Amino acid sequence: MRPVRATLAGLTATLLVGACTSSGPTDDTGGGSPEPSGAASGRTSSEPTSSAVPTTSATSAAAPTPTAGATTGATAKPATPDPASIATLIATRYEGGNLRRGRERGSTNAYRQYFATYESNGLTISGRINIPRGKGPFPAVVLAHGYVDPEVYTNGETMLRERDHLARQGYVTLHIDYRNHAQSDDDPGTSTNLRVGYTIDAINAGLALKKAQVVDPDRVALIGRSMGGGVVYTALVARPGVFDAAVAYAPVSSDTVDNFNKWIRRDDERQSAARQVIARLGTPEAQPARWATTSPRTYFDRVTEPLLIHHGTADESCPLSWSRESVAALKAKGKDVELFVYPGGRHTLASPQWDTSIRRTEAFLAKHLR
Repeated sequence: MRPVRATLAGLTATLLVGACTSSGPTDDTGGGSPEPSGAASGRTSSEPTSSAVPTTSATSAAAPTPTAGATTGATAKPATPDPASIATLIATRYEGGNLRRGRERGSTNAYRQYFATYESNGLTISGRINIPRGKGPFPAVVLAHGYVDPEVYTNGETMLRERDHLARQGYVTLHIDYRNHAQSDDDPGTSTNLRVGYTIDAINAGLALKKAQVVDPDRVALIGRSMGGGVVYTALVARPGVFDAAVAYAPVSSDTVDNFNKWIRRDDERQSAARQVIARLGTPEAQPARWATTSPRTYFDRVTEPLLIHHGTADESCPLSWSRESVAALKAKGKDVELFVYPGGRHTLASPQWDTSIRRTEAFLAKHLR
């Protein structure tokens, strides 16, 4: 599967969830608190799965049906939604569960850290879980990372600062690798389906956490940065009610066309990928309604959870205007959203701005995960 994925690397800059670069990682693979002892292993190294995280009797509910009157495409004639459309995600039945701990490594005096796996609609997804020391159940956070080339990505290598800080504050943190990353199973259709599978994995991670005895199922949040911010938008419209609150750091656009034009269409090295997408959806200019069905912004009326966004004015990858437009669209639908702007802040916030952002995130979670 690896060579096949390599030929589709042009689609790594996700159209739906975006990717904030044309080459190389954009997520915070360093900086802030260093990775605890025990480096993440690569995809070719299999991690042992030693024990299941104790579960409750909770079960996942059937996925909601599409909102009446939602955009369904360029024609009025009934048709099967495109696999990359939000309608398909809405109609999906999510079956997240079987959260299991593997080898313990990188633990601290505040939490224990484990390699982890869970089930996501037939695929096994790898990740890292931090479990605070002490007696639970604890509130929990799913962490959806930004773009790192899947060919070089290693288990749990990103969002080190967020998961360390939040675990020290008493949150179970599940950092997910996504399908086709690290030790996760391969999904050969991920690229041609605009990587909506990443959203499926994030939703199923939330459901898996809700079934774990160490987690309070009524206090689960989602945090994403960069490409993962697009995962946040899409998860909130696809499956309202799974998460109780969400946070996005320097997110991509909630309009798929913005992401397509920036990272696929105008990149000479990705013309083959652009042609594949256009062959299926048409161009954004010729088929605006069809492209709208792949954009979470089109479905913002479905959002039920409060959302906090952090964005720097000097972001070199995802312009601040994208977050302003997303916030305006959400507020137009009467949604609970707040944007914090960081003067001079780049795509990956550095201290002291990051320190301010995580304190704001902590206060936001404390308010909404009571």
